[in-house]
Amino acid sequence: MIEIQLDELLENRSRSFYWLAKETGISHTTLWRLKKGKALGINFETLEKVCEALKCQPGDVLTHSNSKKILKKPSPKTRTTK
Repeated sequence: MIEIQLDELLENRSRSFYWLAKETGISHTTLWRLKKGKALGINFETLEKVCEALKCQPGDVLTHSNSKKILKKPSPKTRTTK
């Protein structure tokens, strides 16, 4: 599983999530999705902007872990009939 390390990078640099959005011009929603692992991907332009703002390498932002994230399946809605 690929993990995004935005929180750690921001904390190490004493910067806020809001600062990163303003500095890069990337929407707060896009950054939030990356941070929470909700994004389906990241384009190179976005990755480059993050790396430039945080003065880091792509490998600092993205890490690979052997554990798989368990996705919760939506529970079927129960229907009550009277």
